[in-house]
Amino acid sequence: MANLVAVFLFIGVEAYCLLGGADLGAGFWDLTAGGADHGRRPRQLIDTSLSPVWEANHTWLIYCLVFLWSGFPTAFTAITTTLYLPLGIAVLGIVLRGAGFAFRKAALRTPEQRVFGVMFAASSVLVPYCFGSIAGGIVSGRVPAGGNGDAISSWLNPTAVLGGVLAVVVCAYLAAAYLYVAARRQRSPTLERWFRGRALLASLVTGAVGVAGIFVLQHDAPRLFHQLSHRALPLVVLAAICGIATTALLCGGRTTGVRELAAAAVALVVLGWGVAQYPYLLGTHLEITEAAAPDSTLKVTVGVAIVAGLLILPSIVVLFRLAGRGRLRPAPDEDFSDPRP
Repeated sequence: MANLVAVFLFIGVEAYCLLGGADLGAGFWDLTAGGADHGRRPRQLIDTSLSPVWEANHTWLIYCLVFLWSGFPTAFTAITTTLYLPLGIAVLGIVLRGAGFAFRKAALRTPEQRVFGVMFAASSVLVPYCFGSIAGGIVSGRVPAGGNGDAISSWLNPTAVLGGVLAVVVCAYLAAAYLYVAARRQRSPTLERWFRGRALLASLVTGAVGVAGIFVLQHDAPRLFHQLSHRALPLVVLAAICGIATTALLCGGRTTGVRELAAAAVALVVLGWGVAQYPYLLGTHLEITEAAAPDSTLKVTVGVAIVAGLLILPSIVVLFRLAGRGRLRPAPDEDFSDPRP
């Protein structure tokens, strides 16, 4: 039963990486879009793409937290009493990000819009970095099973920094790939070129960070490196193939399959991490069965998750289909398609 709950938890991690990650990555491109005039149209596409779904994307974070503290209270206590600094910064970033995204639209004056825009975009970089550093601290074994580990070195170390940087560039990669397809659907060649170039750049940077990460993990997280290069190697290879295929499609100016392959590459990397870390929940110690709650609690947790999934998932699927088909259209003054002669 403990392993089943761990699988449910990991499904939530995958979903948050693919959906919430793209949401956060869009904020990265909002931050780097340029001045008010130069970045107006990319930011309009970002706003239009995020507005219908951004809150739904982050329900997966709540899902993961509930599963962690209900199914594995020992691990939850250890993580929160050791990594409370990056967790606190991430929570603050999520709040500021949501406020900035909402208030930027309501602001009437340009200076106010800029303040809220910076709040939204900067938090969109800070949040994934913190989550990535948390993952790095866990997988490198710096979170003791009893909790109350070193509050500084647990997330300021080579593996944690690698995790933070990798999380930021992966989110940017996903967002650029998704927005490139969205620009094609909006029939905006200028935005297509804009996001296609960023997607290519992000794919190259992500690959470079991944290669550099090999050396970091080899020296700082040897168990994880060993498992990634042995047990999880097929998943890592498949992820690399998907990444290369995505880059090839982007180079050819094609959109068919771009989102799916980009998402598959990221999902396979995350799955490889999970396979490499198994059976430990905290890196090099505290196995899943040791950290699990009593079976009665685990059974209730699984039952509630199944019922919630049956009720909520259909709504999420409909929401994303409507948004993907352009049925949730922007207001007339936000029409950013290229003018035709």
